[in-house]
Amino acid sequence: MSLIHLCWFVGLLSLEAAASFSPGSRSILRDFGIDNSDQKDYDVELNATNFDSVFQDTPAKYAVLEFFAHWCPACRNYKPHYEKVARLFNGADAIHPGLVLMTRVDCAIKTNVKLCDRFSIKHYPMLFWGSPKKFVGGSWQPKQEKNEIGVVDEWRTADLLLKWINKKIGSSYGLDDQKFGNEHLSNISDHEQISKAVFDIEEATEKAFDIILTHKAIKSSEIGTSFIRFLQLLVAHHPSRRCRKGSAEILMNFDDLCPSGECSYNQEPGANDTLRNYHICGKDVPRGYYMFCRGSTNETRGFSCGLWVLMHSLSVRIEDGESQFAFTTICDFINNFFMCDDCRRHFHDMCLSVKTPFKKARDIVLWLWSTHNKVNERLKKDEASLGTEDPKFPKMIWPLKQLCPSCYLSSNQSNIDWDHDEVYKFLKRYYGETLVSVYKKNGDSTRKEEVVAAAEEMAVPTNALVVPVGAALAIALASCAFGALACYWRTQQKNRKYYHNPHYLKRYNSNYMVMNTFSNSENEREKER
Repeated sequence: MSLIHLCWFVGLLSLEAAASFSPGSRSILRDFGIDNSDQKDYDVELNATNFDSVFQDTPAKYAVLEFFAHWCPACRNYKPHYEKVARLFNGADAIHPGLVLMTRVDCAIKTNVKLCDRFSIKHYPMLFWGSPKKFVGGSWQPKQEKNEIGVVDEWRTADLLLKWINKKIGSSYGLDDQKFGNEHLSNISDHEQISKAVFDIEEATEKAFDIILTHKAIKSSEIGTSFIRFLQLLVAHHPSRRCRKGSAEILMNFDDLCPSGECSYNQEPGANDTLRNYHICGKDVPRGYYMFCRGSTNETRGFSCGLWVLMHSLSVRIEDGESQFAFTTICDFINNFFMCDDCRRHFHDMCLSVKTPFKKARDIVLWLWSTHNKVNERLKKDEASLGTEDPKFPKMIWPLKQLCPSCYLSSNQSNIDWDHDEVYKFLKRYYGETLVSVYKKNGDSTRKEEVVAAAEEMAVPTNALVVPVGAALAIALASCAFGALACYWRTQQKNRKYYHNPHYLKRYNSNYMVMNTFSNSENEREKER
């Protein structure tokens, strides 16, 4: 009996030790000798707090939801199988990103009990399938008819689960698929694919902001001015609501964060007045992967592609009176914050080649398109000679004839005769309505009664003036959430030397003024080196 009592006592101690850890944590599994500390989790573990928001914000088309209990031996044994499938779809190293969101909910956590009850969980593990949006506020009942959330009935091994998913989505993925397969993308970049690019624009915007923070790139009032002007452009015309909101928050707090161009990048806990406390596109970005801009290797496309799409999407949204401001702002931003030195110089030279100020929005749309094609032509030659091109996404003149036959008047191998009116119409449609169609398709609209929504609606002016700082002011005035900052922001703007400064707005109107500015910038860079 003493041996039995001893075993019983040790069992109680084990349960007590397990309870001392946070429920569902990897520490519990290690305590039972089950977990390998080097194992990487690819699934997204949800709880009652973040459940709806994760499903609402994901760009994935489908979702798998597993309900489990951390004390359940069968759940622990199944986890490696689930992870093998999750690694294909989740995380920065996903093989097929943005397609299937793999999630889990621990029903052994008290705060998740009501959530598990909504799905009638009677045993563990239990898996569900559906569109992510259907899980938002969703539920499941065994006898419920026409339920858009279904039970996964073949899941007991990784092979069975992936086979079940392949059957559902008409794919042929394998557990041994290698990174950057890209079988679902093509270089034609059709309209359905560009609708996904809004997520890449958010990713590229956050990446650009992160580069500025990492390199502490705002080192003078002039460079700070370049950053402010770019924020003004984003506040007014970024295609993503969350990026417009985040840009406005940084813009309105910039004087506190960067007095006289000296920005705070403090990472210490409790540091409030620092740029690092701000997420230009929200806390859920970056996601760690690209969709439309994903290359077939880790070194190709990605951020540079996302940045180009961002610039094109901005250009098609401006009004005629903003064209020169947008041009100088983009040129300044690349010159000051794009860290690839050769790319920066080449782009700046193309900015210098513009002798006449832009007067129409059409001018900058076509200039940026032409510039992008020139960059592609140059890089195509370099990559071909060095063998560094992406085999699935070689550089090419764009748009392809398959996408816009009317854009071509005539073409041969050495020269293309473009119909610029048709090209302009195509670019407006492609980077405008089509780009954001994913929002409308998924019903991703913010409710009018929300305070932030009112502010964000004002971030898209229908008749913007020369400098879109008015959009930032409108945001502040449109919402009581920003109301306390409105007077402060307006007062600060009156004192800014760059505000409506005719000299600054004409920076790229003559080669002398541009070269003078560029020379000063280069001198600063030499001093830093």
